[in-house]
Amino acid sequence: MPGWPRSSPRAGLETAEQVRDDRPMNSSPDDQKPFGAYAPNAMQRAVIAAAHGSGLKRGAFRPWLSRIVNLLGSGPIDANYQGASFRLHHLASGTERGALFNPDYNLPELDFLREHAPSGGTFVDVGANVGTYAVSLAKHVGERGRVIAIEPHPVSNARLAFNAAASKLTNLTLVKAAAGDTEGELMIETDGDNLGASHISETGGITVPAHRLLTILRDAGVTHVDALKIDVEGYEDRVLTPFFREAPESLWPRAVAIEHLEHKAWLHDCIKDMTGLGYGIAGKTRSNTLLVRKQ
Repeated sequence: MPGWPRSSPRAGLETAEQVRDDRPMNSSPDDQKPFGAYAPNAMQRAVIAAAHGSGLKRGAFRPWLSRIVNLLGSGPIDANYQGASFRLHHLASGTERGALFNPDYNLPELDFLREHAPSGGTFVDVGANVGTYAVSLAKHVGERGRVIAIEPHPVSNARLAFNAAASKLTNLTLVKAAAGDTEGELMIETDGDNLGASHISETGGITVPAHRLLTILRDAGVTHVDALKIDVEGYEDRVLTPFFREAPESLWPRAVAIEHLEHKAWLHDCIKDMTGLGYGIAGKTRSNTLLVRKQ
């Protein structure tokens, strides 16, 4: 069972101006260099192109491809993914490997969210990782739109900040905290070498600020949400259950993509709860359930 937040009132919750951050805090030396410094060389480009055009882009082959690309030139790769600029640290991140080797990575979920977050709309990404959803959707909603990216892990949110800056975004607010069921702190840890699998822990890890989703949205000045994606490794119910209980219906998102792979860790079936609140299941992918609020 995940650890519960400790009492520390509003710790780490920054103002909307402070969290609109294009400086990669807690960054590695790799992220001090401008975008383009890690453009792939000719041999790396050939491997990446071969993956893009074949079944090698599938998940089972990507760790192997990542090692080959690293042998051909160490370090991250600067690349374009879904219309945005990313520095992809592919060796130790399954998400970043996916974005590098598969141009259609998470495409059904992205297309669903784009459909419901129009130009000028608002998108919220809970568990934003390095920004493969948040940065791409920020490009989609445009300068008049807004994206709230919530990511507690300092390495991940530093990479997200770099990618947002490389993509020249001015409409992305980065919240360097975890979303949870109360105000305080949480501990998160990463198993193995996959940064994207960071999760809530009660046995160790790093301590990060934690806030209710409603608190985060209100402090960011959000008045409506067109689409929301949540992927917090089995903690989704602790975020969504109190939100739907406390938030005004005007803040309920029109569309939600929720990762269901860790649903056995939920204390409440938040998908069932959402269908009881008037959401319909519009579709499912291997990893996510897609819901739309009925009018």
